[in-house]
Amino acid sequence: MSANNALFDLTGKRALITGSSQGIGFTLAGGLADAGATVVINGRNEEKVKEAQEALEKQGYTAEFSIFDVTDHAAVSKAVAGIEASHGQIDILINNAGMQHRTPLEDFDPEIFNQMLQTNVASVFNVGQQVARNMISRGQGKIINIASVQTALARPGIAPYTCTKGAVANLTKGMATDWAPHGLQVNAIAPGYFDTPLNAALVADKDFSQWLEKRTPCGRWGQLPELVGAAVFLSSNASSFVNGHTLYVDGGITACL
Repeated sequence: MSANNALFDLTGKRALITGSSQGIGFTLAGGLADAGATVVINGRNEEKVKEAQEALEKQGYTAEFSIFDVTDHAAVSKAVAGIEASHGQIDILINNAGMQHRTPLEDFDPEIFNQMLQTNVASVFNVGQQVARNMISRGQGKIINIASVQTALARPGIAPYTCTKGAVANLTKGMATDWAPHGLQVNAIAPGYFDTPLNAALVADKDFSQWLEKRTPCGRWGQLPELVGAAVFLSSNASSFVNGHTLYVDGGITACL
């Protein structure tokens, strides 16, 4: 293996990816597994999680699973301890679990707003804190939080989502500030508009897709495999001096008016 390839080699590493039974999380799990990592699939739906794990194993990857609710701090603590006791240390964490709800802000249900805060923000704290405690004791670790193009931009009907993804970026900075002295690298990936289950309604909207193609310098929706390179980079030794950074993978949409 060349020195350049070794920089991105994840062989012998274990990566926990939250919300990884489908969409971005599942794609990133496959990407890290392809780089050599053992991946731990997570979600609340046992059937979907096991199906995702089996799909990765059929591709020849080493995949494990852990079923827990990322919004439940006590459940997260128990699950993280269980993973490390039964399988081995978590070297890489990708905080991917999230939700979206589109409604004009004046009509937004406060219960859904609170649910969004728990799912998109508290989960990053819950899982990040528990995993980081073990990483700190070992003096190394990689944490990647999934932000969004809405970390930097707003669009009608998704103000609470924009709020949560802005919080994820700032929590990433705080995590890096506190944990970099202990040997951890904490960064975020901010996807632009990708063709995912979460965006299915937008993808099916011809007018929106036409608007997006004109608004994005690359002129198209992003495809999920295009997020893998950023995740492998931030999970590997190649990013050993990158900390507190939000990497936009958005086709240039945040670079222009």
